[in-house]
Amino acid sequence: MTPNYKRTKLACYSANISMALAGNVPPLLFLTFREMYGISYSLLGLLVVVNFITQLVVDLIFSFFSDKFNIPAAVKTSPILSVLGLGIFALWPTLMPESAYIGLVIGTVVFSAACGFNEVLISPVIAAIPTKDPDREMSKLHSVYAWGVVFMIIVSTVFLALFGGKAWNILIFILLAVPLASFFLFLGAEIPEKLSSEKVEGVGKFLKKPVLWLCFFAIFLGGASECTMAQWMSGFLETSLSIPKIWGDILGAALFAVALGLGRTLYAKRGKNIGRVLFLGAVGAAVCYLIAALSDLPLLVLPASAFTGFCVSMMWPGSLVVASDRIPDGGVFIFAMMAAGGDLGASVGPQLIGVITDLIASSEKAAAGAAAIGITPETLGMKAGMLTAALFPIIAIPVYFYIMRSGKREKY
Repeated sequence: MTPNYKRTKLACYSANISMALAGNVPPLLFLTFREMYGISYSLLGLLVVVNFITQLVVDLIFSFFSDKFNIPAAVKTSPILSVLGLGIFALWPTLMPESAYIGLVIGTVVFSAACGFNEVLISPVIAAIPTKDPDREMSKLHSVYAWGVVFMIIVSTVFLALFGGKAWNILIFILLAVPLASFFLFLGAEIPEKLSSEKVEGVGKFLKKPVLWLCFFAIFLGGASECTMAQWMSGFLETSLSIPKIWGDILGAALFAVALGLGRTLYAKRGKNIGRVLFLGAVGAAVCYLIAALSDLPLLVLPASAFTGFCVSMMWPGSLVVASDRIPDGGVFIFAMMAAGGDLGASVGPQLIGVITDLIASSEKAAAGAAAIGITPETLGMKAGMLTAALFPIIAIPVYFYIMRSGKREKY
């Protein structure tokens, strides 16, 4: 009897929406946390670093020790970590406000570990399900994440506007319905037998393959290109165009996520030739970054920033497709290594903008230069950071060009 994987797919989609919740809702609450608990910007920013470092650690553990795990059991129980982490995140500051930050850190570590599990395991689950168009199925999975981001941002923004920041913990408990649904869906779902925890023989031989590091670098650039704009777009619009925060969230993060979802949905419906899609996406993203960094015209900056989401939409899932095509015997190890590369890019890119912005904003020479052209030092720093971030899609252009020219299913 042929297994029915419809429930499995729904469970995987809901797990990806849980990742969207954990990755995008907490940053929207940072200002609330500062006002309610007196937490500094530096410590709030550190929560983002904790998030990605935790995911990176999980990625690396699975890269080299995936045979030590019961993969189907890990897939089915990972939503419990999401519920536990988000529950701690919401409850601790409420019950013990004097140590609110400790609770936020602990909750972040736990739900970020769940994100790491999902990131490593959900993609290979989808890849292992028999289908005529595996590339499109992978794109569909990641498009669900993008639409989940849109949903989470809109729901959170409207809720906070209606009920105020003091009700933030109620918002988290309402959103806990998503990982709970994922847990119950996975309970009755069939996990493909290909995902049994067999030892990946000769990990060293994979590490010696140039194609592995090509794909690792490709997804690093994709993760940096996507997450840098995604995390900084609202702040960038608010600083450079003086757009109020609520509209920066909607016109920034939400529109970016809509464009991201459209790109992935379009590929899931009609996509082919992933190498060409990656190459054209890198070219488009580079142009969008340069327009955002160099232009002062809102009619150019707004659409360019949002359209970046469409351009980068396939960089992360497309790199996964290339890796699974060209290293078909790598199992969970390959997906874990790719997740590590993507998370590394997602950590380095946004942090780079923050460092450059702070350096320039605190420089007396930069302040004088900014005054000479009629902008603030913060605006100058943000634009310089965005210009530097343009290097990620620019460098990706020759990398993806090589992938395109080397052939879709060339084996190494």
